[in-house]
Amino acid sequence: MPAVILPRLRARTIEVPDPGDLLRFASSTSPLVWLRQGDGVVATGSAWRGEFTGATRIPDSAAAWRDVVGAAEIDDVAQVTGSGLIAFGAFAFAAESGARSVLEVPELVVGRRGARCFVTAITADGSTPEPRLPDAAPLGDIDAAATLTDGLMSGDEHRRAIDRALDLIHTGHLSKVVLAREQRGSLPEGADRRRLLARLASAYPECWTYAVDGLTGTSPETLVRVLERQVSARVLAGTAPRGSDEEADARAEARLRHSEKNLAEHRFAVESALTSLATLDTHDDPGTGLTSSRVPFTLKLPNLWHLASDIRGTLPAGVTVLDLVDALHPTAAVGGTPTPTALDAILALEPFDRQRYAGPVGWVGAGGDGEWAVALRGAEIDANGSITAYAGGGIVASSDASDEYRETQLKFRPIVEALRGDSTGGPDEEDSR
Repeated sequence: MPAVILPRLRARTIEVPDPGDLLRFASSTSPLVWLRQGDGVVATGSAWRGEFTGATRIPDSAAAWRDVVGAAEIDDVAQVTGSGLIAFGAFAFAAESGARSVLEVPELVVGRRGARCFVTAITADGSTPEPRLPDAAPLGDIDAAATLTDGLMSGDEHRRAIDRALDLIHTGHLSKVVLAREQRGSLPEGADRRRLLARLASAYPECWTYAVDGLTGTSPETLVRVLERQVSARVLAGTAPRGSDEEADARAEARLRHSEKNLAEHRFAVESALTSLATLDTHDDPGTGLTSSRVPFTLKLPNLWHLASDIRGTLPAGVTVLDLVDALHPTAAVGGTPTPTALDAILALEPFDRQRYAGPVGWVGAGGDGEWAVALRGAEIDANGSITAYAGGGIVASSDASDEYRETQLKFRPIVEALRGDSTGGPDEEDSR
């Protein structure tokens, strides 16, 4: 692991009255945000930051976090999810990526879980943290609006890449591979990025609205959650657009439930997740085993139906949520099957760096708990406001290149509409990639 400077952090949490809209306490230019249905955490400042690269980026971050926590002084009277010492994180999809993988401990956190609200202050200079609810900052006048256009992979190039992927599948090299394409744009100078996040959170309240180190979006897919040592992960793979009315919507759901293509894709993803998590299951405790239902259920979101399966269990002793993130990423749902071959195909067929698209994004607490999603339905937005948005789909033997291209168009809708200022969460898309 590369050398990481580890200060002695001090964190103190107090409970506060409900502060209202949490986004008003985030930075307008570099927000740290993790929200769902109005609950979650937002933060400002940086008390400590670790950057990691290469194939060991996630286990290196887990080791660094253990050291940070081991040296920290924590006073947490709230004892609720997200209180105490936490770090926000975002990891590159691929080991070869030039994107930085980060853990960031903020200086001030404002959070809500149900009826309980809290503020955490964190210092790195030895001073005593003094948590207090800061003044709320109204959203700025300059909107985070932009128009996106195709990037390095045009529509024709995307179709050709899918045809090449199908050749690999039909010759037995792969069972599935997820291929993405990108769109690009730029925010106005001085834009308040919280406006973009507010539109995403409003249109997709059931999803995780996230912003970490410029990675911004609203993900429907929980990679893994650990709350009070209880593990839950939701696998989404196999999807259909919502119908235009109640009758058409019911037909769309029924077709998805009985679609051999989508059921096969879902089985790949669930089996991959269970196999990955099993490597951490010591079975020292009979309650530790991780299980999934045999038959997926249909999950209704504002814009689509998903095939979904929940995985549940108990966190093995000595393991943190970051260890689970490392074991799970990349799932078959965002990479393919078999995973090593699929990742090689992605590198060969995509003419761009995915950066942190489809990588893990979330937060980790001092006790090893945390919530992590797959970074979907979003974009990388750098300090200068340059935007690169991504969308993709799972390619299996029965895939059609034109259909898969249309699927990516639908999957761009959440971030495209939010950047236009008209995100409504209306019917669209296919699979969660």
